[in-house]
Amino acid sequence: MSYTKSTHNHNNNNSYTNSLTNMGANVSNIESVVERSSHPSPILTFHSTAKWKAHFEASKKTNKLMVIDFTAAWCGPCKYMNSIIKEFAAKYKDIEFIKIDVDELMEVASAFQVQAMPTFILIKNGKVVEKVVGAKKEELQKMIEKRRRSLSV
Repeated sequence: MSYTKSTHNHNNNNSYTNSLTNMGANVSNIESVVERSSHPSPILTFHSTAKWKAHFEASKKTNKLMVIDFTAAWCGPCKYMNSIIKEFAAKYKDIEFIKIDVDELMEVASAFQVQAMPTFILIKNGKVVEKVVGAKKEELQKMIEKRRRSLSV
């Protein structure tokens, strides 16, 4: 199950990297721009496109898998997935979990062509490797396990 919010511009066919270039942020100290969620779990949240861009650019230099949860406060299935994402973040400490509110960072959601919530994007070395749309715990876990195994090879 997923919700679609029609106020976003989903006609952006540019690659995510090109979209980031157009956003124009250059932050060198990534530790200063990452905002920890108020949750006790290790889930990152971003409240500005510039901070997200800086983090994304820095992540390209690592082999760490990122799972981005595109969410919205008004989205029922997103609320359902919140506890599951916390559970996954606690279980998979070698993976970086990130929440992005589509209403707060519309430009980032548009760059990833997010059209429904929740949408989960798995990224490795700056490239999208998997996408799961909807509140699909088992499918998301399967994709995480698949990509996590490929990290240890």
